Amino acid sequence: MRVIRDLTLKNEVMSRAAQFSVGTPRVLVVEDSETIREMVSEALADVGYHTETRCDGERLEEDLDGFRPDLVVLDVMLPGRDGFALIDVIRGWGDVGIVMITARDGLPDRLRGLDSGADDYVVKPFELAELVSRVGAVLRRRGQLPRAVQVGDLMLDVDAGVATRAGRPLELTATELRLLDFLVQQRGRIVSASQILNAVWGYDAYDPNLVQVHVSGLRRKLEAHGPRILHTVRGIGYRLQPQVS
Repeated sequence: MRVIRDLTLKNEVMSRAAQFSVGTPRVLVVEDSETIREMVSEALADVGYHTETRCDGERLEEDLDGFRPDLVVLDVMLPGRDGFALIDVIRGWGDVGIVMITARDGLPDRLRGLDSGADDYVVKPFELAELVSRVGAVLRRRGQLPRAVQVGDLMLDVDAGVATRAGRPLELTATELRLLDFLVQQRGRIVSASQILNAVWGYDAYDPNLVQVHVSGLRRKLEAHGPRILHTVRGIGYRLQPQVS
């Protein structure tokens, strides 16, 4: 069984500079699987985060002091001290975002993680795009990402519910704002309808036509003020490719 369903997506990621006005967020990835650890780190680095990785938490206190992360992606099932025990270490060190990843999908485990102090809890198998989106959401809530993101002629401020293109306001619904936010985070990357469903509507959503309808509506509004930047990749998914001067 594959632990991450979108392994091939890493080949679709295009290089781009980080656009964080408050300094590049630092993310520590603690995961015992080398494959997962490196792919998560690479996916986060590709969207502009500064990352370091560890295979366990045996020297976590030293790692926190040395790297001083803004957020920790933390596996639950680690050799030695497990992720639940390490939450206490992280919280004792400082106010750091925590996104837990685990194969334990039972409600008691999820509640235990959240009650222990994790900001979010992602169950394996997961998609890289979803994890990147959740990391960004936690950092935004903690004020460690700018409220407004400017990419080319496109500006998005999710917290304020505002989006503009070429300085002109876009009249977007709440769902279209969430969709655009996800696509902006994944800009340059091909994302599937399934990934969009998970990120925008949640796990209970299942109709790919729902994505097609909302993408088409968002595309029309974007193209009212400029050339096409939201592309359909036939048979695969969608890609937002803003024009950056």
